[in-house]
Amino acid sequence: MKMQWILISALVFALITAVFAVVNVEPVQVNFMFTTTSTPLILVILTSTLLGGLIVGLFGMVRQYKLQRKVKQLEKQLHEVQLPPTVSSTVFDIEQKEPSV
Repeated sequence: MKMQWILISALVFALITAVFAVVNVEPVQVNFMFTTTSTPLILVILTSTLLGGLIVGLFGMVRQYKLQRKVKQLEKQLHEVQLPPTVSSTVFDIEQKEPSV
């Protein structure tokens, strides 16, 4: 259900951004520290939105990768802790349970 809300929110945001971009089509001056260019505002809006989405997606992928590595590490530690008892300890336990005569 959460993924559906995220998808719906993303689609609504994309629709609002597209309408906003289409309304703003006049050329604007964009200053890239070393040069200045005149481009339509629609391209500036759509490019900024796309780059923002890509950056957020990249951070999400890095976070997911780190979490997966942590899960594997913790599963390995859990497996080491839950190893079955060795044969010698099993024999020792059986000897302790037998009543002495």
